Amino acid sequence: MAENNNLYSQLGVSSKKEDLHEAIKDVDKGIFPGAFCKIVEDIAGKKDYCSIFHEDGAGTKSSLAYMYYRETGDLSVFNGIVQDAIVMNIDDILCVGATGNIFLSNTIARNAKFITGDIISTIIKEYESYSKKLSSLGLKIITCGGETEDLGDLVKTLSLFASIFTRMKKEDVIDANNISKSDIIIGLAGFGKASYEDEYNTGIGSNGLTLARHGTLNHDYYKKYPECYDQNTDKDLIFFGRYKLTDMINEINLTVGKALLSPTRTYAPVLIEVLKNYRKDIHGIIHNTGGGQTKSLNFGKNIKYVKNNLFPLPKIFQIIQQSSETNWKEMYSVFNMGHRLELYCDESIAKEIINIAKKFDIEGKIIGQCEKSPITDKNIIEIQSKFGSFNYS
Repeated sequence: MAENNNLYSQLGVSSKKEDLHEAIKDVDKGIFPGAFCKIVEDIAGKKDYCSIFHEDGAGTKSSLAYMYYRETGDLSVFNGIVQDAIVMNIDDILCVGATGNIFLSNTIARNAKFITGDIISTIIKEYESYSKKLSSLGLKIITCGGETEDLGDLVKTLSLFASIFTRMKKEDVIDANNISKSDIIIGLAGFGKASYEDEYNTGIGSNGLTLARHGTLNHDYYKKYPECYDQNTDKDLIFFGRYKLTDMINEINLTVGKALLSPTRTYAPVLIEVLKNYRKDIHGIIHNTGGGQTKSLNFGKNIKYVKNNLFPLPKIFQIIQQSSETNWKEMYSVFNMGHRLELYCDESIAKEIINIAKKFDIEGKIIGQCEKSPITDKNIIEIQSKFGSFNYS
C-alpha cells in the first residue's frame, strides 16, 4: 500500500499552523522578536530586566491517558500528562535562557461524566510533586494554584494546561536571531533513560499525538470510545492502526499505550549547566515541538538548516510510521523523530556541551550545520535520513 499523504491535516491538525501565523502576523512580537518565546518589558519596571509569561499543555495526549486508564485502571498515566503540560512550558522558556524562579499555575478542564474525582486528585497532586522535582533539579518552581473547570458541553474527556511566569536580565536572553550561517547544530536525544528519569523514555514528547493515536491504535476503539475523537472526521481515519493499547513492544519492554504516553523529557538540568558555562556562546536553542524537525524554519534569518547526522530512529516512531503508513517527509514535519532539543553554536564548544549532556545520561551529538539559504530572506531545511532526503521551506 502506498504511504499516506497529509494525514495530520486530514485529522484536523496542522503542523505549520499557517492560519494561526496569519492571524497573529500583526500582533506585537515583544522586545526580542526573534526569540523562541515572546519576551516583554519587565513587570517591575526595571530597564535591565524583562518578563516572560507562557502557556502550553499536554494536547490530545490527555485523551490517550483516559483511554489507557479505562483499559487498565492505571492512574499513574495521569502523572505523565501533568509532566507533559509542565515541560512543554519549562523547556520553551529555557530556550531563551530563563533559569530563574518560575511561578506556575494550572488549568484542568474536564467532562465530569468521564473524569472522576480520583483522577482530578491524582492530577492536582502531580502538579505539586513534579514542580518539587524540578526545584530539586535546580529550577525553582513556585506553584500558585490553578483552576479546575467542568466543561462537559465543550470538553469530551480531559484537557490539561500550565501557565508560567518569570523574569530575567535582558543581557542573558538567548535570541535565535543570532543563529549564524557558520553554526553547527547539536541535538539532544529525547529517548533513553536520563539520570533524573524513573523509567525508559521513548522520546514521543507531546506533539503529533493526534496522528500517533489514530495511526497506531486499531479500529476496535472507534465504537468503544466515541468521546475520544472528532465526530466530523472521516470514519476511516479514526483509529486506523494495527495495535491495541496493551500490546507489548518487546524491544523496549513497554506496552504500545505506555510507549505513546511516555512523559515529555525536560532538558532543564542539562541547559542550566550549559547556560552557566556557555551562555554567551549559544546563538540559539530550538525546542522541536509543533512542526517536529522543521521547527527551526521559524527562527534565524536567511538560514539553510542541514540535518544530515540524525539519531537512529527510536522504536516508537518506527511503529507509528509502519502502522499509519505516513510518508516519511510528513513524519519529520510532525514528530521530533529522536531529538527534541537543538543548540546552535560554534563547533569549538560542541564537545563540552555534549559532555554535559552525557553527565545526565543523555546522548548529544552534532546532527547538522547551518549554511546561507539560497533563497533570499527565506529559511529552508534539508533533512538527510536513511529514509530519504527531504526539503522544507
